[in-house]
Amino acid sequence: MTKIESKKVVVNSSQQEVYEFLSDMNNYELLLPKKNISDWKSDEKTCSFKIQKTYKLVLEHVGGSEYNQVNIKSGEGSPFKFTLDVNLAEGDATEAQLICNADINPFLKMMVQKPLNNLFDYMADRIATVKGEEQA
Repeated sequence: MTKIESKKVVVNSSQQEVYEFLSDMNNYELLLPKKNISDWKSDEKTCSFKIQKTYKLVLEHVGGSEYNQVNIKSGEGSPFKFTLDVNLAEGDATEAQLICNADINPFLKMMVQKPLNNLFDYMADRIATVKGEEQA
């Protein structure tokens, strides 16, 4: 199992607001780099999209710990199995971090680890930006 962690970001929203935002899969379109994503489809519990016109990814919201963690897993049709947890901690603001555990072989790991790390860092920044702008 390959573990990839994003950087931690500070979100200028309450932990509850961030949790509720991340629990609706429709919102994930706002967190992904538009130039690399196509064929977006979503509802409250799932989303699917193509990455750079190659792989189709399906994400399913599968629960979490209220206000502390959002749990997502790969859906049917994804090229490999993974879980994606978004951990939330509250202080003066909310701290967020994405943690992915992916079942990928060593060869694929060499190719995808850095792009996935960059993607999760981008998503973490977008959580802070999107939720921070709502409060401004």
